[in-house]
Amino acid sequence: MHKILAINPGSTSTKIAIYEDTREICKKTIEHPIGEIEKYKNVAEQYEMRHKAIMEFLNEIRFDVKELSAVVGRGGLLPPVKSGAYRVNKAMVDRLKYRPVVEHASNLGAIIAYEIAEPLAIPSFIYDSVAVDELENIARISGMADIERKSFSHALNMRAVAIKVAKNLRKDYKNMNLIVTHLGGGISISVHRKGKMIDIVSDDEGPFSPERAGRVPCKDLINMCYEYDKNTMKKKLRGKGGLVSYLDTNSALEVEDKIKNGDKKAKLIYEAMAYQIAKGIGELATVIYGDVDRIIITGGIAYSKMMTEWIKKRVEFIAPVEIVPGENELESLALGTLRVLKGEEKAREYDLD
Repeated sequence: MHKILAINPGSTSTKIAIYEDTREICKKTIEHPIGEIEKYKNVAEQYEMRHKAIMEFLNEIRFDVKELSAVVGRGGLLPPVKSGAYRVNKAMVDRLKYRPVVEHASNLGAIIAYEIAEPLAIPSFIYDSVAVDELENIARISGMADIERKSFSHALNMRAVAIKVAKNLRKDYKNMNLIVTHLGGGISISVHRKGKMIDIVSDDEGPFSPERAGRVPCKDLINMCYEYDKNTMKKKLRGKGGLVSYLDTNSALEVEDKIKNGDKKAKLIYEAMAYQIAKGIGELATVIYGDVDRIIITGGIAYSKMMTEWIKKRVEFIAPVEIVPGENELESLALGTLRVLKGEEKAREYDLD
């Protein structure tokens, strides 16, 4: 039997689970209030706080980490990597700590996994990193020769849900065309053609989200860059954008409560988020000439009937819509690692630094 600790750092929480082979034996979401997160200058500085919180929880439930066979963290924003498992090494940790491609909470997954696993002399992994890149060459063209479009998305959950939906339909994921939307603290949309994620609308070039600004007018953004310093601008785009910018909260539940209590501004902003998500789905439908088998909506905010109905009404003319709320990320991390431990898959070694 293999016991695996899976770690998924999010913008305001750290989700962990312990699996014994395919069976989940424990799961916990450790919340981090915005006030706590804002104490740190960058994501890497949050490492000790989150690591401590995880170890305290494991102590509370009296779980002996010496029972672990491996630790797996959500893969962060590295240079482009292939799908599947990578063994975490010092080069990966250093890259994510000191030279991340983009500041993102998922960068902490590999760092924390490595620090827990190393003293135990067990392997640590990432699986289906945020940086999984299967873009076709035409999708890399941005419109400026010195800026190339890159593939950063919620690949882990989107690929896992795509495979799950295909299986439920008794079809092979590799024979389907799907558009998958992940609704969380960040929002990303992907188009999957015959088993490959060939294009995306990432969380910095598409719809705004609970705390990210998404695509904003370039001219106005340039002018704002001369009014604020670089770190302030980064926070305006990631952390203090989206719902936070308009409504001073990153909680979709709070926004929906405001709407139910008659707050017209909250309704306008929240519906605008759905509107922009639907536009992103329509945008990616053109990539595969409208030949879409299913549109899938997943992630935490997919539990919201209000949000999913608004999106569905605008896109169901393209293809049937499947709502798969929640995240399969911890399970996907654990089961991917289990396949490596059993020799069914091979873990790659990170050497792209």
